[in-house]
Amino acid sequence: MPRRTLSLPRVIGHRGAAEAAPENTLASFREAKRQGAAWVEFDAKLSADGRPFLLHDDNVDRTSNGHGPARALNYDDLRALDAGSWKAPAFAGEKMPLLAEALSLFALEDLQFNLELKPCPGRARETALVVLDELKHLWPGAKTKPLISSFVLECLEIARDHTPDFPRGLLLEEHPANWLDLAQDLRADAVNIWDRAATPDWIAEIKAEGFGLLVYTVNDADRAKQLIGWGADGVFTDAPARILAAVAQ
Repeated sequence: MPRRTLSLPRVIGHRGAAEAAPENTLASFREAKRQGAAWVEFDAKLSADGRPFLLHDDNVDRTSNGHGPARALNYDDLRALDAGSWKAPAFAGEKMPLLAEALSLFALEDLQFNLELKPCPGRARETALVVLDELKHLWPGAKTKPLISSFVLECLEIARDHTPDFPRGLLLEEHPANWLDLAQDLRADAVNIWDRAATPDWIAEIKAEGFGLLVYTVNDADRAKQLIGWGADGVFTDAPARILAAVAQ
């Protein structure tokens, strides 16, 4: 059984409010807050010079005007890229923020969050240790500890051993037969599952074992209501305002 009961929200802004603003940017988190989200989710990885910053993909091509693998670029080079214009001209000049900048914003705006450890290939251990050390150092002790999640088991094992007081979420894309063994070994507090894999039976099974349960990424209002009706604690969404309005009914 999980060691503690998490207080999870019905709606978490996925990479901020990724439908309306460029994902994993400060503008996106501010937009999620404006739309009413109390929680946001984001991805953290390391630059070539070992600085924790926010980006989902292994490469910078999709969400900036740059090219190539993020792991090959120092943070100053990443900082020089435009990470907003791809979404809309109004976001021109938006940057890939440092983890420290995001944490400062969350503390100021009273936003809770799910930090996903998203290492570049071959950098799982280094990424987990550096990101978690910075999180421990910078996140105010008086505030509720955030949820740490990852698809990478090595990252969650490090989180379990290195930051045991921070709740952990096991991220799953499929429905593995050994999901419970994995969650128990990691001493997970939540299981975060893909919408396409979510069924009423599996949701009931996860909840019966005492885990928090979040489903990603849900942008359809009717689907969000269905999942919560089946017993999910909440959903990750690119459109917080739309889903909040639906699940409040």
